[in-house]
Amino acid sequence: MKKLLLLTTLLIGCKTEPKQAADQGQDKLPIVGTWKLLSGTLIEKGDTAVTDYTKGASFIKIINDTHFAFFNHDLTNGKGPSPSYNSGGGRYTLTDSTYTEQLEYCTDRQWEGHTFPFTITIKNDTLVQQGVEKIPAAGIDRLNSERYVRIK
Repeated sequence: MKKLLLLTTLLIGCKTEPKQAADQGQDKLPIVGTWKLLSGTLIEKGDTAVTDYTKGASFIKIINDTHFAFFNHDLTNGKGPSPSYNSGGGRYTLTDSTYTEQLEYCTDRQWEGHTFPFTITIKNDTLVQQGVEKIPAAGIDRLNSERYVRIK
């Protein structure tokens, strides 16, 4: 009887608080992960430019629960006719289908400190992100549409 009382006391004393939702194995936001940019379309001042990011360049976006980062570079180690490297990142919010980036770091410093709202759709392993990018001081006002595939 003493052993049962002792065991019961120990079990009650060791009771833990319920785990938070994130600790209970619930799925993370579907946007969390690493994404490879396949194509991008920019529409600015009536001109449309489509870029195929599967040829000559590599662009990835990494998104965790609170932050995003992107990296883009040419595939010629900077030795081809159009050497390039760009990166950036910051915090984001996601409310329903509105994904808003607060760009804190960027290779092109005039982009830092700006907020960019996008509408996103995720279907299977494809993420489509579309929104207007505006930086009045730099004369930037364009529609940007990007299509990504999840990297597993």
